Amino acid sequence: MQVQIQALLAGGVGTAEREVEAGTGNIKVAKPQLFDRTPSRVAEFVMGCKLYIRNKLAEATVEAQVQWVLSYVQGESANVWKENVMEKLEIGEIEYETVEEFLSSLKKEFGRGEEELVKAAELRKLEQGGRTMEEFV
Repeated sequence: MQVQIQALLAGGVGTAEREVEAGTGNIKVAKPQLFDRTPSRVAEFVMGCKLYIRNKLAEATVEAQVQWVLSYVQGESANVWKENVMEKLEIGEIEYETVEEFLSSLKKEFGRGEEELVKAAELRKLEQGGRTMEEFV
């Protein structure tokens, strides 16, 4: 039975590795995909970073965690933003108390288009008297 469970886990669901390292109890966690400033991928990227950091980098300093996240921000226009952040961090112009604070600023910076999509979806779900918003339009 244990062999079957291991086979199911090894089969992989999505991109996450769901195996438990033998004898250690450590969960293998997938690293996030590279982030190129695409607004629709911000939430997915931030969640992937949070999961990985909580499971693998929890003991690291906030600075090391922020630098790790920045290493996954890549692409032409993303590199410009990353360089600006790195410069500000190096000269002490900005400082983050927690990696969550940094991830929130990243989400705020790049997730503008995503917020509009979420608000539009919420509006479509509104009902009044059992009728949806689209029925009123």
